[in-house]
Amino acid sequence: MPITNVADFLAATAERDRGQGEVFELESPYMLEAKVTGRVWAKAGSMVAYRGGIKFKRQGLLSQGMGTLFKKFISGEGASLMAVEGNGRVYFADHGKKITLLRLAGESIVVNGNDVLAFEDGIANEITMMRRVAGMLAGGLFNIRLSGSGVVAIASHYDPMTLAVKPGQALYTDPNATVAWSGNLEPEFATDIQLGTVWGRGSGESVQMKFQGEGWVVVQPYEEIAWQPQAR
Repeated sequence: MPITNVADFLAATAERDRGQGEVFELESPYMLEAKVTGRVWAKAGSMVAYRGGIKFKRQGLLSQGMGTLFKKFISGEGASLMAVEGNGRVYFADHGKKITLLRLAGESIVVNGNDVLAFEDGIANEITMMRRVAGMLAGGLFNIRLSGSGVVAIASHYDPMTLAVKPGQALYTDPNATVAWSGNLEPEFATDIQLGTVWGRGSGESVQMKFQGEGWVVVQPYEEIAWQPQAR
């Protein structure tokens, strides 16, 4: 890595206000700036810096009435959201993952709970849980349905890819590599006994998400384990 003087380093890495008038702005592919004048929502623990009068209030994914049994079973209550309130600027990142900004215009999308980084306050959010225990074992236990109008920031390992789902042509994905999908799709879990036998019960490929109908699915070139059970 070449050596640079301090002045050049500061100039190259300084925050930049592009004057776009948006709540969210990418400072880099891996750093998100939020101009907060009221409230936005973000993944708990994703704040890396802020200035101004800002308060953070954590809200667990299980706060919508899923029961205390899962709270006790899942380490850290799974992924969770936090309300970011006040007036100022806040900077978010998620383990160096690449950030994508999506503008919803009355649409609904479903995002893996571990891959939601932030969204505007006017967007409705609903926490859902995959129905099959197989989903828990594969890692995408919680998902967040985001609906309405506004900007959503999602995070993925490396560059995401979108796959079309067409009628009569089911699409199968690895749950640990599945980032998001169109709100009209309702995935099911499928198991491949032969793959499970060949590779062992720990193989992610032995459990897949099955999408049918018409829509799209976002995947990443990385298998991410979203949570781990906590030893008691």
